[in-house]
Amino acid sequence: MESFLNRYRHITVLLLVICAQLVLLAVQVKNDQDVRFIRIWTISAVTPVARLVEGIRGGGAGFLHNYITLHDTNAENRRLKDELGRLKMENIFLRNELSTADRAKALQIFESATPSKTLAANVIAIAPGSDSKVVTVNRGSLSGVERGMAVVTPDGIVGKVTAAYPTASMVQLVTDPEFAAGVISQKNGVRGTLKGQGTPTCKVDYVGVDEKVEPGEWFYTSGDDRIFPRGFPVGVVRSVRDGANFKEISIDPSGVRHGVEDLLIVLQGVHQNIPQAPPANQPVYLTPQVPPIAQAPAEPGQQPAAAPEPAVGTEADKVRGFYKAVGEAQNHTYGVGPPGTKPPDFNMKLPPARPSGAAAPTSGTGDRSVVPVNPPQTPPSGKVPDAARRANQAAGAPPGGIPKE
Repeated sequence: MESFLNRYRHITVLLLVICAQLVLLAVQVKNDQDVRFIRIWTISAVTPVARLVEGIRGGGAGFLHNYITLHDTNAENRRLKDELGRLKMENIFLRNELSTADRAKALQIFESATPSKTLAANVIAIAPGSDSKVVTVNRGSLSGVERGMAVVTPDGIVGKVTAAYPTASMVQLVTDPEFAAGVISQKNGVRGTLKGQGTPTCKVDYVGVDEKVEPGEWFYTSGDDRIFPRGFPVGVVRSVRDGANFKEISIDPSGVRHGVEDLLIVLQGVHQNIPQAPPANQPVYLTPQVPPIAQAPAEPGQQPAAAPEPAVGTEADKVRGFYKAVGEAQNHTYGVGPPGTKPPDFNMKLPPARPSGAAAPTSGTGDRSVVPVNPPQTPPSGKVPDAARRANQAAGAPPGGIPKE
């Protein structure tokens, strides 16, 4: 390096002098915006380097924040998941509390409405086994529970107590194959024995094939077993089939339909009345007969127009009109007269309406097809009385009369 400077010493000094002169000129000379050239050159030279350094710094910081320190995002995600799980658990808990409150209210209402003395209990355990039909409740002999007591809910019977311990009791459900209870149908009063089958449905045995039981009919406890008081709902009939000696009746038990959680143990049973089934034939409304249209008053010197007869709408109205016409034709009043009074002859044929001015027909000795309906004297106007005209219309004759047979 020293030999190089010694060799090009004069050129180096010249270059340094020139650079010094340029720097001095740049310091002294300004452009048209009153900015010195030295400032312009310095900023122009430093700007690319500063831009590069800033890009490297920003990219490095973003990389560190988004990739290297990602554990912050993971922690936030875990926190949100934990909070969501906690809120879900609180929601489930509040729903269970609401359901429990609703069941407790229903039990309270039912307990106050039934005349039997009952004791509220809760299921605390279920006997092992997938097909087990025995549950354990949190009431025992210390609360007055004894073996053989009935267990019910507002929906229906649940089972009976098979064992009573000081603080707990075992309850056999109605679906247990060894369960049995006396029942009676609501509609026809058919008695039978309810038995469990180990399935969600039960059956009713010992119902004769000549007894009438229909699908959809309700069964209630009959009180014959001296366990369940009379009048508690049992279930609704699903299907009925005729067997060899007895009917095969399948029932959906209403007491265990929605699960078993809150129960009532009957400490002292009181028989109740079985609710009456709704009547099969409901009353039918018939529209009353339409009144006749009022006629306008007649002018002086004119005959007043006869009021039109009301139209006969139904077959019952036609039959009633025929009976009334027959009674008027034979001068018979229904419901009047001593016992043994001769009834009217309903086999007669009503006479046709006579045209205006025609003479009244007379009946022959052996002809029963026409019966006189007019008095012995012909009316002065020559018109047919209203009774004969109504009788002819009720019999279906045209307004002008029908030809005599």
